[in-house]
Amino acid sequence: MGTNRRSVEETSAGGLVIDQTGEVVRAALIGRRDRRGRLVWSLPKGHLEAGETAEQAAVREVREETGIDGHVVAELGVIDFWFMANDRRIHKTVHHYLLEADGGELSDEDAEVDQVAWVDLDEVSKRLRYPDERRLVAKASDIIAAPTS
Repeated sequence: MGTNRRSVEETSAGGLVIDQTGEVVRAALIGRRDRRGRLVWSLPKGHLEAGETAEQAAVREVREETGIDGHVVAELGVIDFWFMANDRRIHKTVHHYLLEADGGELSDEDAEVDQVAWVDLDEVSKRLRYPDERRLVAKASDIIAAPTS
């Protein structure tokens, strides 16, 4: 009976980093090529490292994948899904945050990233491939639009 596949739990974190210094709110997205060579836009994210909180990992991954330094301003939510890799079932949980850009320069130096771009917040949902991420962006837009008391 060699069909007993092992399940593995993986935890990642990332987020939507926004720049509100201009006339329109912009967000930094990353583009990666899929197996067919098409560019797929998504939110920066990656695995938690030992001793890191999800928030710390989100800040680090955004910096590594986009070149932008930011700080967490709100929690956007958690997405979880299953997929197969190397004959194992992987249950992945991704914690997403809304980050505000503090500095840095947009950069696609990260080996895992093919392109990186500032996109007007209104356009972000049209660019993103994954519906779960589009829902998080809608939530972020509500948070940004909410009056601060």
